[in-house]
Amino acid sequence: MRILISLILSFVVTTTALAAAPCIAHKAASPRLMLLEQAMESDRFIAYNPSQLKVIDGMITKASKESIRADLVKLRPYFNGIITYSARDGNEYVADVAAELGYKAVIVGLWTPADPEEIHNAIAMAKAHPRLVVGMSLGNELILGKRSTWQQLGQYVTLMRSRIPDVPLTVTEPFAQFLDSDSAEVRDSLDFLLVNVHPIFESWFATAGPDNWADFAVKVTGKLADKFCGPIIIKETGVPSGPADKGFTPDKQAAFWRAMQAHMQPSKSLTYAWFAAFDAPWRVADFNPMGTHQPEEAYWGLFTDTGTPKPVVDVIPKLKN
Repeated sequence: MRILISLILSFVVTTTALAAAPCIAHKAASPRLMLLEQAMESDRFIAYNPSQLKVIDGMITKASKESIRADLVKLRPYFNGIITYSARDGNEYVADVAAELGYKAVIVGLWTPADPEEIHNAIAMAKAHPRLVVGMSLGNELILGKRSTWQQLGQYVTLMRSRIPDVPLTVTEPFAQFLDSDSAEVRDSLDFLLVNVHPIFESWFATAGPDNWADFAVKVTGKLADKFCGPIIIKETGVPSGPADKGFTPDKQAAFWRAMQAHMQPSKSLTYAWFAAFDAPWRVADFNPMGTHQPEEAYWGLFTDTGTPKPVVDVIPKLKN
């Protein structure tokens, strides 16, 4: 979700070509990996951080189970898949609540994959909900934020795979990190990719339009598919609804997601999550791995922090299940 290396836009790929590209089999599909692929094709994911969860000056306000239920009730008409960022501070309730509300798939995130509490909670969720928890992500932008190394990430993957060998594992990084040759060994060991693709951080963003922004996500995932022969989910993309003085508006946010739906048809090999569930005003002062002030961090939500839907919600078809 940070400033990324610009990609040469002459590279062209369509989602049809991506699905049909020649590819050596990544690995034998486990039952849970098949569940993940089915969810990618048929369900609709959203990247979710509980609206009650805040981290201000290192002080954590945890989310209650009741607040998470209220969040997921609000999201359920539009989404039946959840991707979390953490497995503690309230996030440990997500799988239980999601099961109660009829969600179809959860990908559990660990913010700190070396944290024993998160490891315990994540494994407990996976074991309690073997058909709902379809994958697990060990960290979010740890390489970009210099919070870890590829060698350490590889060790986390190996350790977690020894504990829950049937659960598909991944890590989350911006696309440039996955394209870096340093990532190759760990990247190729993963069961699927969760990748962040943000056109707003590209130099051409302000002079382009919604179709260009969405097409960028398609081209980037095509480039990744040349390197990685497994399922790919765009975990983060989009346009924030503010601040206005930086050129971001609710209408631009809605226009991006309208274009994204036209440019990328979800499949078993490629899909995207909507980003993100709720605004997070506290994130203006949150940890920033690039060391820059990014006020747009407060405005990524499809809903405000109090749960009011933004115009973008009108472009999301309601689910039938």
